[in-house]
Amino acid sequence: MPLITVIITLVVIGVLLWLINSYIPMDGKIKNILNVVVVICVVVWLLHVFGIIDHANTIEVPRVH
Repeated sequence: MPLITVIITLVVIGVLLWLINSYIPMDGKIKNILNVVVVICVVVWLLHVFGIIDHANTIEVPRVH
């Protein structure tokens, strides 16, 4: 994925999160949870984009007979 696409995606996610935090009235605890979830998802996505973590389908789960 080109670097400009990653930067544009991060800017769009940041603006959307800012709009949600600024203009949608909700409890502070819910805003904190939303922010944490978005940040964790973005970090995992970035790790995946830059190849630090592999696809989840390469994890083998043992079969139970």
